[in-house]
Amino acid sequence: MAFLDRVLGPAASERRQRSIQRRIHQAHFRDEAATLETFDWKFNSTIDRVQIEELATADFVRRGDNLVLAGQSGLGKSHVIQSVGRCACVAGYRVCYITSADLLRKLAASLADATTPKKIRQYSRFDLLIIDEFGFDRLEREELPQAPSLLYKVIDSRARKCSTALVTNIDFDAWGDYLGDAPLAMALLDRLVDGALILKFRGKSYRAHRAKKPPTSE
Repeated sequence: MAFLDRVLGPAASERRQRSIQRRIHQAHFRDEAATLETFDWKFNSTIDRVQIEELATADFVRRGDNLVLAGQSGLGKSHVIQSVGRCACVAGYRVCYITSADLLRKLAASLADATTPKKIRQYSRFDLLIIDEFGFDRLEREELPQAPSLLYKVIDSRARKCSTALVTNIDFDAWGDYLGDAPLAMALLDRLVDGALILKFRGKSYRAHRAKKPPTSE
């Protein structure tokens, strides 16, 4: 048995690493350098490191809890959520990272070839769906009036079954104005926020902090 462990151990470890790398690749994270190890925790003392590291255990994904990261642009939300998503991949979960704008573009394209139900089923199957930058761009309601309802269908398809993480820079009470449909915004909030983990970011700009950081000398 000890001999088999010595022989099979490295092979099993290599297979596990390949599986992890495959899940990370398939998640399509935008920033390959976004990890908790590369995050500068000192720049903003209001960010609860213990809470973020608890999220990195991916236990919320196991429970099927949703997650909302809210706050002004540039506070490090995207870095944090991609780091947490990467940890979920390591834990064995299937993750999809996508910006709100890209998600709506893909859903709009599915309307043209009548594949919307198939596309929504595709997004419903991930253990963790990360929707970044919700509210960064005004929804083009004239070009895609169905955008709010399409977004709702994606969220509803996952409700109480799998975890959805949303990163936004607009307050909950402004969602009705942003979506242009107050009743639909309330329904979306009900599906997404009820029982969700909500982290509100505030304080210094992480983006500005990183831009001003002098290069290290070699």
